[in-house]
Amino acid sequence: MTSKFLRSILAIAVSSTIFGLAISAFAQTGGAAPAGAATSPAAPAASTITTGTGTKLGTINIEQAVIGTNEGQRDFEALRKKLEPKQNELKQQNDELDALQKQFQTQVDKLNDDARATLQKQIETKKKSFDRAVQDAQEDAQNQQKEIFQRILQKMAPVIVKHAQDSGFGMIVDTSNPWPQSPILWYGEGGDITKAVVDIYNVQSGVPAPAAAGAGAKPAAPKPVAPKPAAPASAPPK
Repeated sequence: MTSKFLRSILAIAVSSTIFGLAISAFAQTGGAAPAGAATSPAAPAASTITTGTGTKLGTINIEQAVIGTNEGQRDFEALRKKLEPKQNELKQQNDELDALQKQFQTQVDKLNDDARATLQKQIETKKKSFDRAVQDAQEDAQNQQKEIFQRILQKMAPVIVKHAQDSGFGMIVDTSNPWPQSPILWYGEGGDITKAVVDIYNVQSGVPAPAAAGAGAKPAAPKPVAPKPAAPASAPPK
């Protein structure tokens, strides 16, 4: 069967735990989140997350907010370009695996047992090597994306807290994940502060908007997409 190398191996590592850690760290210290806050492995206890004194309930899509900042667009695009050579290398390996698979399928009836076994072994070896390379590349991409995401979120946390306090919100919840992945069943756009936080952050960061970004465009979060390598070759039944 013919396989296709899918377009991207980039994956974003986003979780409500990271959001909670960054916000709670800032709320407890009253200032910028400490350097290790976003990478702490343990989630904070519910009682440690300080709620505001307002009465409104607000929402924010943290994933969209971080990626939507000028800094996020710049850094994720730079990472995409950085990973392009590895992606091209994996595509080449996948194409070679495809070619061997097709060769096996078209010549299997003409090969003797030794030649068939040799070709089949070659395919299996290349497939294992390709699978390992894909896994390593995905893990590397995820780690680098997570570092960018956490770095920006750590600086965004005080912006979120201040804007929420100034706007009379008593609580802000993250809507990055849809129900049932998150406990939020429904919410309206009236209390969403995503755009406001992005606008404030952009002003404070001083990072200009990417030249290629269209007016009003909202960048989509990159999602994990795994390549589909060729199926392992198998000899036809005798």
